[in-house]
Amino acid sequence: MIEYPALDPVAFSIGPFGPLGPIRVHWYGIAYLLGFVAAWWLARRRARLPGSTWRPADPEDKRLLDVDDLIFFAALGVILGGRIGWALVYGLDALVANPLAIFKIWEGGMSFHGGLAGVMIAIAVFAKIRGRSVADVFDFTAPLPCLGLFFGRIGNFINNELWGKTTDVPWGFLVNGEVRHASQLYEATLEGLVLFAVLWTFTAKPRPRLAATGLFLLLYGMFRFAIEFVRVPDSYMGEGGYIAFGWLTTGQILCVPMIVAGAAMLGWAYKRRVPTGNLVAA
Repeated sequence: MIEYPALDPVAFSIGPFGPLGPIRVHWYGIAYLLGFVAAWWLARRRARLPGSTWRPADPEDKRLLDVDDLIFFAALGVILGGRIGWALVYGLDALVANPLAIFKIWEGGMSFHGGLAGVMIAIAVFAKIRGRSVADVFDFTAPLPCLGLFFGRIGNFINNELWGKTTDVPWGFLVNGEVRHASQLYEATLEGLVLFAVLWTFTAKPRPRLAATGLFLLLYGMFRFAIEFVRVPDSYMGEGGYIAFGWLTTGQILCVPMIVAGAAMLGWAYKRRVPTGNLVAA
């Protein structure tokens, strides 16, 4: 058993600034910032590979760079999609009362599935503006959000939220008098570090179009589905928070389409073997 250290969600404060009081910088907000910076750095590194059709840097071109634009669109999609998705399921009343609360990601309350939908829409818009294949942009970005997922789950741990079920395993955390699975750390490991390692290695070589996207959806869906067995389910759904069978959760229901779509994309990609547009054909 490990005692939870009761971490302060606020990393530091600046001010106060008159009637506005101090500006509090939360660890959760820093986690998202680190995720965006990591994605930007990884994208630029990948764009520098020989034969890449992405433009990481060009001192003669004063326009915004391809990678920078992509990360901007993706960040906007993640924030809006994640917050809207969370609000629709958990906090619609709060959003109606204060629409500007949608930008307060430092307070927590982000839906992965909403963020995924938002970033897919944002990437599709980016691809259309730049005249790129949407599938190619999806493949290019597939490994980029994984470290952000890792940092985000660490933020959940610091915020003392999204704990797992009670347990007697020796690595459980003592929280409010109960020993619980640190499901946030499980997700940080599987959906963050492991998923990143697999996808970054997989995309280091040319793969058929949509293979990387399919692998991301398949693995994330499988990891999340498995971890749901030790997470505390949404309390407002069904008996004890379960939808059916005494174990099926909302998170698992949302993961099934991801798993099916990911497996279908992988099969389709390797059946057709359409070359990626992210690299110049040899």
